[in-house]
Amino acid sequence: MKAKLDAIIQREQAEYLDNLLPASDSLLAEMEDYAAEHRVPIADREVALFLEITARATKAKRALECGMAIGYSVIHLLRGMGSDGRLVTIDPSDEMIAAAEGYFDRAGLRQQVDLHKGYALEVIPQLTETFDLLFIDAVKEEYRGYLDLALPLLRTGGVVICDNLLWGGQVAGEIRSEDQKASTEALREFNHYFVNHPQLRAQVLAVGDGLGYGVKIE
Repeated sequence: MKAKLDAIIQREQAEYLDNLLPASDSLLAEMEDYAAEHRVPIADREVALFLEITARATKAKRALECGMAIGYSVIHLLRGMGSDGRLVTIDPSDEMIAAAEGYFDRAGLRQQVDLHKGYALEVIPQLTETFDLLFIDAVKEEYRGYLDLALPLLRTGGVVICDNLLWGGQVAGEIRSEDQKASTEALREFNHYFVNHPQLRAQVLAVGDGLGYGVKIE
């Protein structure tokens, strides 16, 4: 989630693009309100829509997500994957899991979600299936670890999407507070690692709070 509307591009353009987005349906709007009220970090609307579009365009049927929160991005991905899609997601919080499961039930998608309670760095090594799409949106200092563990599970031609790579503009500018230093420095290192990874063809897009997009080439 962006720190503010004009964190990445100028406000005039940011407002135009935000207003251009299609309206969220009632369930998604409720989730957006819940996230705002309870300060739960969820994907920006344009990022969530990008995930759905990508899942549709690539005909993804198996996806892995690191960092579920209340399941906002899960619903978008599964809507893009269709009724035979399945998504593995990971989150350590009982509170977030309870909230997400309620939304999955209401969306009619609960049976398509394989939900693991725990930390992604511990859960991913236990997985054995092959995925078409990987979405990373959890602890910023651990992004490289998620990628290193999950990339062997991604099929050749599969897509990797990583959120918050511009981190409110801090990766390219001034770190605003001491508590942001570790995450900002980790993302600066990760961005170089990601776009130069020998198994990926990748770049960072100025979408949302900075979206890494890559395709596994080998």
